[in-house]
Amino acid sequence: MKNIAILGSTGSIGTQTLDIVQRNPDLNVVGLGAGRNIDLLEKQIREFKPVLAAVFDEQKAEELRIRVADTPTKIVSGMEGLIELSVLPESEILVTAIVGMIGIRPTIEAIRAGKDIALANKETLVTAGHLIMPLASQMKVSILPVDSEHSAIFQALHGEQRRQISKLLITASGGPFRGRTAEELEHVTVEETLKHPNWVMGQKITVDSATLVNKGLEVMEARWLFDVDLSQIQVVVQPKSIIHSMVEFRDGAVIAQLGTPDMRLPIQYALFYPERRYLDGDRLDFRTLKEITFEEPDMKTFLGLPMAIEAAEKGGSMPTVFNAANEAAVKLFLERKIGFTDIYRIIRSSMDEHHVIAAPALDEILAVERETRDRIESRW
Repeated sequence: MKNIAILGSTGSIGTQTLDIVQRNPDLNVVGLGAGRNIDLLEKQIREFKPVLAAVFDEQKAEELRIRVADTPTKIVSGMEGLIELSVLPESEILVTAIVGMIGIRPTIEAIRAGKDIALANKETLVTAGHLIMPLASQMKVSILPVDSEHSAIFQALHGEQRRQISKLLITASGGPFRGRTAEELEHVTVEETLKHPNWVMGQKITVDSATLVNKGLEVMEARWLFDVDLSQIQVVVQPKSIIHSMVEFRDGAVIAQLGTPDMRLPIQYALFYPERRYLDGDRLDFRTLKEITFEEPDMKTFLGLPMAIEAAEKGGSMPTVFNAANEAAVKLFLERKIGFTDIYRIIRSSMDEHHVIAAPALDEILAVERETRDRIESRW
């Protein structure tokens, strides 16, 4: 029996993780955590009977505490509650599926407590990779990627020596607006943006996919996960999301991981690594698959990717500014307070106004994040 805790159990990755738990009786959920969706969390508590459930919103936590008073599950709240969940003695692995910067401190504390991490929270490595990876090495903790692209690279590297890597090739679908001009992007709607051609994801990551910010964040993550230089990472557009990513080695060989778009595959792989288990779902049929096409990303139109690479090159606290500005801008866009391309403008101005802190400590990272958000909120 493997005991797991899930930080972000009510989101897209969290609910798909629980789908895998339902299909594997030797997985046991001991902890669940959410931001404020207590309706779904209550259902999860009653089905999976965790020892502990954490809710970031303290008022919602109190409401949930009353609702599930007939169960033995302990309800905790706030950041302290998320941290209590992350270090739960009964758990062996923490799935970090919560969206946003609130995932950083619980992840760090989980590593310090010796928990393996199934990582789906991009912000953790984007803003604090220089802290996370050395700590994981020190504590002999495994960081197992859940993102489909990083999982693909992780699978391609299985049994290979990292020093033999020549290049990581991260694939992108191109999002719903692939082929559009910058002028056309000025007028796209929230509804159009949320129609991803291949994947079913949460709203924030779907917007990030449309702006190519998501691919930029993946480049930043890959740098830390696989200990490579930025110059060794290339983004290629593969519109049907059949190839999830590739690794080119020094001898010219390229190993790719292919499959139908199904986030349950990388989640399950992380939970059972290095074992592969049966997973139901569609399979690729190479008899009917006529071609796999590639394109270069349009970095003159979709500015999220080049700005992310710029932030990564400047390093220090700049990736935090990029990430925080994007989060704040996406929130404004989903609230219909700004247009699609205003997301780029907000990120650009935030980066231009920031003075980089070379090697920020955790408190400095969180302070830069707050300052960036506050500046944007005061203007919009």
